Amino acid sequence: MKSMTGYGQAFQASETYELNIELKSVNNRFLDLQIRMPKELNPFEALIRKIAKEKIQRGRVDVFINLTPLKSGNKKVSVDWELLQQLVMELQNGGKEHFGIVDFPAEQVLVKAMEQSDFVTLVDQPTEKDTLEGLVQAVATEAFTQLAVSREHEGAGIQKILKEYGSNVRTLVTELKSFVTEYEADFQQRYQAKLEEYLGNTVDRDRLLTELAILLERGDIHEELDRLTIHLEKLAQLLETTEPVGRELDFLLQEMNREVNTIGSKSSPIQIKDIVVQLKTILEKIREQIQNVE
Repeated sequence: MKSMTGYGQAFQASETYELNIELKSVNNRFLDLQIRMPKELNPFEALIRKIAKEKIQRGRVDVFINLTPLKSGNKKVSVDWELLQQLVMELQNGGKEHFGIVDFPAEQVLVKAMEQSDFVTLVDQPTEKDTLEGLVQAVATEAFTQLAVSREHEGAGIQKILKEYGSNVRTLVTELKSFVTEYEADFQQRYQAKLEEYLGNTVDRDRLLTELAILLERGDIHEELDRLTIHLEKLAQLLETTEPVGRELDFLLQEMNREVNTIGSKSSPIQIKDIVVQLKTILEKIREQIQNVE
């Protein structure tokens, strides 16, 4: 059993980059990946999602990715030589007119021009896609593996709690079955005694049995108890399953609640009502736990 809450992190460096991936997951009906990463890694988003689906099936996962260049070689100086040439020519042609200088010092012009971003810019070099793809795959695989291990660890704790709750429900159902058997026998005896007390020897035995059967059938909960027992057996099986069972557990719990509600509506003895309340309390605790099961 796996929880949908977990944490994973992985870090790795190549000659060119450092890559750090951090994962945080919480419960969700479906697999929902919220990826925050530098634009340089956009081509690898499909790869990251593929790795995620191989490791987990449900939950909202916040994915934080940081990419740090280790070399300055990813930047390149770009000089607009054509614009510089125009500047030098304009200054040389206008030097005599404005300054009385025939040979304008082009070197000084160039040095000054280099300080202006219009003439010199830094541009990003294309990333090494093959190298970066391998780095992303390695780090993402390790991070999602750690996340899966974290979810398994918490899932083991949830499994233990659910087994305990299942045992408590089974005990109450056994107690309920025992009480119902005793209650029906006692009810039949008291009902017959009351009729004989009021009517004496004029009681029609066949009519008495028919009426008694109708009364007992109205409050008969044997079928609900049998189905509840079957559901408990299914619950025990699901708790031992290694595949994701969160959705199936949710559906099963709905059926168990339906049976308990029916028992409560069909029964009048206060003892049965009390057990129904206890069953509802435990089933609600189970529901809270399985909301976080993958």
